[in-house]
Amino acid sequence: MSSVRKRAAIDRIVETALYLNTESRRLAREQCARLGITATQLNVLKLLEAVDDLSLSELSRRMAAKNSTVTGIVDRMVAAGLVQREQSAEDRRVWKIKMTAEGRALARRIEVAPWDLLRAALLALPPAELESLIGTLTKVAAHVERAVADAEAEAEAEGDDR
Repeated sequence: MSSVRKRAAIDRIVETALYLNTESRRLAREQCARLGITATQLNVLKLLEAVDDLSLSELSRRMAAKNSTVTGIVDRMVAAGLVQREQSAEDRRVWKIKMTAEGRALARRIEVAPWDLLRAALLALPPAELESLIGTLTKVAAHVERAVADAEAEAEAEGDDR
């Protein structure tokens, strides 16, 4: 593939990723405004609806956010009566985040969450294409993760030099 064609292909991939992100955020904003919750709260509700309860660290990992950030989100959702914390019977150091009846009812009212829309699009792919996409996206995510870690380490090193 020539460098011009490769650049055009990469630009198309980036444009598609940005479109998917923008469209999912638009859908989330519309639903959130209608339901009186934030987009992050919508994501937490749909995630908990799909997998039941999660520890704070597992919820943070699945949301790709820091524990401290997710703690604040969960605190606000507890105050709103959407979720509750429950101490794990297996490990008393672990707190599980569970939806309340009110949270479950709200999650059911969310018609087409961005996750549902993307899942449906991915389910339409043939299995071989889906496996290939998973492999490719995993490699891209690992590269981005390394680049971010390198940039953070570099910024930290520059801060130490001052």
